[in-house]
Amino acid sequence: MAEIWLGPRPCNTTTHTLLLPFSFPFISMAAPLYLPSSKPTHCRSSSSSNPNPGPSQPSLLVFSGGTAFNGVVEDLKTFTTRVAHVLPVSDDGGSTAEIVRVLGGPAVGDIRSRCLRLSDESTSEALAVRRLLGHRLTLDPRQAKCEWYNIVEGEHSLWRGVSKPYRETIRAFLVYFQNQILRRADDSFCFSNGSIGNFFFAGARIFFQSLDAAIFLFSRVSDIPSESLVLPVISSNDRLTLGCELMDGTVIRGQNAISHPTNGSMEPINKVRSLVPELSSRIKRVFYMSSEGQNLLHEVFPAANQAVLEQLRNVDCIVYAMGSLFTSICPSLVLIGIGEIISSRSCPKVLLLNGTHDRETSGFSASCFVTAITDALNRTHGDRQHCIKNLPGQYINTLLVPKDGEIPVNAQTLAAQGIFDVPGLLALLALRRGLVGVCGFATVIGFCYCDWILLSRLSFCYCS
Repeated sequence: MAEIWLGPRPCNTTTHTLLLPFSFPFISMAAPLYLPSSKPTHCRSSSSSNPNPGPSQPSLLVFSGGTAFNGVVEDLKTFTTRVAHVLPVSDDGGSTAEIVRVLGGPAVGDIRSRCLRLSDESTSEALAVRRLLGHRLTLDPRQAKCEWYNIVEGEHSLWRGVSKPYRETIRAFLVYFQNQILRRADDSFCFSNGSIGNFFFAGARIFFQSLDAAIFLFSRVSDIPSESLVLPVISSNDRLTLGCELMDGTVIRGQNAISHPTNGSMEPINKVRSLVPELSSRIKRVFYMSSEGQNLLHEVFPAANQAVLEQLRNVDCIVYAMGSLFTSICPSLVLIGIGEIISSRSCPKVLLLNGTHDRETSGFSASCFVTAITDALNRTHGDRQHCIKNLPGQYINTLLVPKDGEIPVNAQTLAAQGIFDVPGLLALLALRRGLVGVCGFATVIGFCYCDWILLSRLSFCYCS
């Protein structure tokens, strides 16, 4: 029987055998999948910029989407790798939409994007694997299909530098993905602008019938630091559809239609505000709806991932990252249990304010962002039996504002919400430590509802 290793064969390490329950290309029925019980650091270089992470590193949980926070991830890795990245699985745009349309299941694009950002870059092979899984096919459908066949058959130049164990593992799941497409003869799959990483992820998810198992496999293949977690906010093998209700009662179905509507084109999405039409009124709330639902009567209440709830109970700091407020951040906050745990914690709870407005937040001030997050965590505008009534200060006690950002910040309004102005305190702490803010947060304004010790820890966490 064929042996499939997740990376190069470890030297003198014990292994655990996992029997695969399905038939699979290149793998015989019930073939053993060998997973090293510990990372063989003497066999390969470490992927982490902090090769010996210890309890002294602060632990963070970050609510984010798959794009905006990626610019911070690279710098954050050099500072602490004890980060739980919580991402939504409701994206329905780009190549993710095509995968969901034909094969169903949750959206994996945001998770794939974050996994790639966290992946190893320390060796030439690691870079080759990252380049392969980060590759997108051309926009022309025919050329994209030809390029895909070239990749899945192992003949594309992207395979250069990828060793045989990695090649066999990655290619096996790409072949499995292709096999699943061929079984859906009634649905012609469009490979235009397709992500190889998404195809690999989808193949693994369908094979294992588990999103968590697919993330584990992807993490091993791309050598993500073991203490860095990429967690779907909902652990499901089913399709998830996001809906939103506007203040004027309009209901919009689908994340793409809410954030940056397109005409169905597979071209890369441009989120520049001037290129998309304004919403008819502000967003009141986001919610989950059945896959075929069209209105409020089709609202559903999926359970939050238990791993996310466990991390929320134990991390040193909770972060609401910059990004699309209602389609990237709030989908993770409206789930039952999230608000209850966050409000009970006495740790830094940090909002990284966006630098600009977008379609979802046109005309918003900083306090509007705080209100939207509070309403999402309280589930204020949803089913009354699921509603809670915590104050904004129980969810956010620190606001980090980007230098020269266009979102207005009113200290008095924030103070009324329980987020008190401590002018320049974080900036002073950062300056005292000789630190510079991450990713454009060079000027940091602190609106804090926590003591000096927590502020000191916070400045340590978010500056490099």
